[in-house]
Amino acid sequence: MNPPPVHATAVALRCADGWRGALLRGPSGAGKSDLALRLMAGGWRLVGDDYVHVFTSGGHPYAAPADRIAGRIEARGLGILRDRHLPLARVRLVVDCVQEAVERLPGPAIVTLAGAIVPALKLDIRAASSVALLAHAMRRL
Repeated sequence: MNPPPVHATAVALRCADGWRGALLRGPSGAGKSDLALRLMAGGWRLVGDDYVHVFTSGGHPYAAPADRIAGRIEARGLGILRDRHLPLARVRLVVDCVQEAVERLPGPAIVTLAGAIVPALKLDIRAASSVALLAHAMRRL
């Protein structure tokens, strides 16, 4: 049985050690799906949009798409798009999506996700550099 879904979008980047997942959080309309689409255009893979199941296994947090919407992502003004997706990804970073300036040199941040400690990043997703910044953050983990 899946845990209850959380309101978030999950994407994954292929790195030397395999797929690394990022959980994009923020209120409805914050731009999580928009950021995910920009990441996917750069080679990232969708795990789940809008609602994902988050759970811990072996001390590590994972995200999986909600069954009803697996492989689908909302593109505002266009509708629901279908795309290939990963059925599961280990969450290596939690990203709080904001539309405001963020601290220039923040210290390390962590959050608890499904009982596991995970690095966190506050990201102004309006910036053209947000995709590159997130990719750099993922590769540094």
